[in-house]
Amino acid sequence: MCLAVPARILEVKGDKGIVDFGGIRREINLSLVDNVKVGDYVLVHVGFAIQKLERKEAEEILKLWREVSEALNT
Repeated sequence: MCLAVPARILEVKGDKGIVDFGGIRREINLSLVDNVKVGDYVLVHVGFAIQKLERKEAEEILKLWREVSEALNT
């Protein structure tokens, strides 16, 4: 099974970017997605942004992730 996680773009430096995964910052590769800018949301799989997301869609996915995490921790 493959897993992609939404992240918000904090910095763009050519084909590299710094993203925020709910407080965790990581450098990722942006070469597979066009026209990415600070504030955009992307799906990240194994260190690569694979798709740009609308903010509302990203927020809904992140909400569902939090619900799953809370359910697993109870």
